Amino acid sequence: MVPITHFLYLAFALFVIGLVGVMLRRNVLIVLMSIELMLNGANIALVAFSRFHGNLDGQVLAMFTIAVAAAEAAVGLAIVVSIFRSRTGTDIDDLSMLRD
Repeated sequence: MVPITHFLYLAFALFVIGLVGVMLRRNVLIVLMSIELMLNGANIALVAFSRFHGNLDGQVLAMFTIAVAAAEAAVGLAIVVSIFRSRTGTDIDDLSMLRD
């Protein structure tokens, strides 16, 4: 039996890698993938705590989070494709010009 701390270390590592990717990268696709890593880290923590407590609440919440992440990825990718068609790249600094 694997202790819960191993799952929590994995969840923390995934979350931190995603957070670093969001903070340091400038490409929109990399930022979206980093957000997915952060959500997967949170899902692993939810499932680990659910298994530790012996109920299914965390696993059900993780399924809802996966569904929301899939919708976010589809909408985000559609926005990125639309921006890429109108501009030459997907740099985050270029997206600030869309406000004008």
